[in-house]
Amino acid sequence: MSAPAQEHLTAVTDASFDEVVLGSDLPVVVDFWATWCPPCRMIAPVLAEIAAEHAGKVRVVKLNYDENPVVGARYAVMSLPTLLVFEGGELVRGVVGAKPKTRLLKELGITD
Repeated sequence: MSAPAQEHLTAVTDASFDEVVLGSDLPVVVDFWATWCPPCRMIAPVLAEIAAEHAGKVRVVKLNYDENPVVGARYAVMSLPTLLVFEGGELVRGVVGAKPKTRLLKELGITD
């Protein structure tokens, strides 16, 4: 993943989730991932591209599921990767599993 794309991603934790995600003025895509998850690694560069290309319109954050179990339990995350979209502090949609970029954009509701 290139440094310019990577700079648009933010790591969140159980402690920072409410402030960063629920308090955001922008829609937020939360990537629940783990280091042992191959599909998580597959979509990481795609999410970095989406974050860079849609900067200022949507925010993409990453939450390590193993290190931050509280938020995952709160939203009943059972499989990785899980991507949840929040708008105005409310969960509006979710996507489970790795998908091609065009399909991810559509399922996440991200449009140009």
